[in-house]
Amino acid sequence: MMSGIQHFDFCRRQWALIHIEQQWADNFFTASGQIEHQVCHDDTFIEKRNDRIIMRGMKAVSHQLQMTGICDVVEFQSDENGIPLNKYSGNWQPVPIEYKHGISKTIDADRLQLCAQAIALEEMLVCDIEYGYLYYKSSNKREKVYFTQELRKKVFDYAKEMKNYFDRGWTPKVKVTAKCKSCSLNEICVPKLCGKKSAVTYIKDFLGE
Repeated sequence: MMSGIQHFDFCRRQWALIHIEQQWADNFFTASGQIEHQVCHDDTFIEKRNDRIIMRGMKAVSHQLQMTGICDVVEFQSDENGIPLNKYSGNWQPVPIEYKHGISKTIDADRLQLCAQAIALEEMLVCDIEYGYLYYKSSNKREKVYFTQELRKKVFDYAKEMKNYFDRGWTPKVKVTAKCKSCSLNEICVPKLCGKKSAVTYIKDFLGE
């Protein structure tokens, strides 16, 4: 899932617990985010406003990334250099918009998810997408995100690494950091145990003695 790339950037172990082991636990932030996304993922909602067509809950797939996902909003802007759309005259430039509960982050987690959506849309619609937007509910602000070569490369690198973990069914260990306290999976993950020996290592060491 494309949404997993934000988890992966935040913590590889969190990503594996959710997407490989199918573990989940809500906190205030995750529950609030899910409520807000109920409207975004209404794929029956299509709205035309003058020179814009707004589609919600648009399904996306990238065979290059081997990922699937759902775009919160794709805003098609009237552009002579854009692409044709069925049932609409003229050409249109797609711009993905992802809705988030909190505020803009210093890490690229949200930007990577948005970039992955753009890569999928480019592949599906045979076009180039220069930028998209992250809308943060708490600050009520849009952040314009340019899909640079550096950001795109990071998406492809992460996608390759994620597939490797997924195929192996492997949940990596991580170092305990301050962000562990805010993680909704803290009690499931028990990050302090990552510093302990595995059962296999313990038995091998015991037999070796």
